[in-house]
Amino acid sequence: MKEFLSQRGVEFSERNVAEDAAAAAEMVQISQQRGVPVTVIDGQAVVGFDWPRLERLLAQAQKPRLGASVADAERVQGAVPGVRGAYIGRVRAGGLAEQAGLQSGDVITAIGSHAVHSADELASIVTRIAPGQTVRITYTRSGNIYESSIRI
Repeated sequence: MKEFLSQRGVEFSERNVAEDAAAAAEMVQISQQRGVPVTVIDGQAVVGFDWPRLERLLAQAQKPRLGASVADAERVQGAVPGVRGAYIGRVRAGGLAEQAGLQSGDVITAIGSHAVHSADELASIVTRIAPGQTVRITYTRSGNIYESSIRI
């Protein structure tokens, strides 16, 4: 497992559940398993050596995420009428959305040179941005247009 993760450049920490009661309790809580290898990626437990599942979770974990719940602005009651984009519901502390200054109720209308018309379109654009790249986000708040930049 260590070699598998190291080859993919994934930083990890290892805890000996035989010697650390708190770690053992945490693993049982997460996986309902005792005495088998458990790997946790983004809160998802992988029991044993399920390589295909590990590959899928690692691929998902390495994609940039905005750190906010979003919905299609046109479908959200109370959103600004006529504004298409991704409506921000909840902003996760420490996430990219918070770093960009986004707040609940904002509507993202563009990222970089890409117009955003829906929540799905926003997700697609964000996952294509290379880590380390700085992009401009255009959004509306209370009928006003704002811009912010974030480093992915």
